[in-house]
Amino acid sequence: MIKRNEWEKSRDWAWHLIKQINFPVKEEEIDSIEIADLGLSEFNTTGLHALSLFDTAWVGAKLLILSPNQFFPEHKHPESKKEKYPGKTEVIRGLWGELYLVVPGSVTPHPKANPPSHRKKFIDVWHEIKIQPGDQYIIKPNTWHWFQAGCSGAIFWSISSKLTDAADKFKDPQVVRKTMILDN
Repeated sequence: MIKRNEWEKSRDWAWHLIKQINFPVKEEEIDSIEIADLGLSEFNTTGLHALSLFDTAWVGAKLLILSPNQFFPEHKHPESKKEKYPGKTEVIRGLWGELYLVVPGSVTPHPKANPPSHRKKFIDVWHEIKIQPGDQYIIKPNTWHWFQAGCSGAIFWSISSKLTDAADKFKDPQVVRKTMILDN
C-alpha cells in the first residue's frame, strides 16, 4: 500500500523525468502513469513507474521508469490455457539510463544488480544483461526475469504482445500486483 501523497510525488517524479529527457508526451498522459508498489510498502527500493502508451488486443507499449537502484522482483508472464495464449513476449529496449535485466542463463560473476537482501531469497535467475539506450532484449513467454536500475535510474520501453500485467506470476508470495492507494 502507498499513501496518496507518496503516490502523487512518485507519479510527478516520473513525469518530470520523462519530460526532462524530451520524450514527447501530452499533458493528459500524466494520468496514465501507474505506480506499482506491489503491496510491499517499500516503493523507493522495490516497484516501478509505468506509462502505458497504447494497448490493443495484440500489442501493447509502455515506458517503464525506475528511480536510482529501484528493483522489480522476479516474475514471468504465464500462458493462459483458457485463452489459448502462450504468454506475453516482451521486448525491453533502453531509452535512458542503465538497466540490469536478469534472465535465465549462466550466472554472471560480480553482477551489478543488487536487490534488497530480504528479497534475494525469491530470486533464482542470475544471468545479467546490461541495457543502455538503444540496447534491447526479447523475453520469451513464461520466462522468469527481474530487473534493477543503475545508480541514475532508468527509462526503457516495454513492447509486448498484449498487456497482461495483472496475470504476472511473482516468486515472492508477498507481491500484490494491484496498487492500493491510502488517503492520507
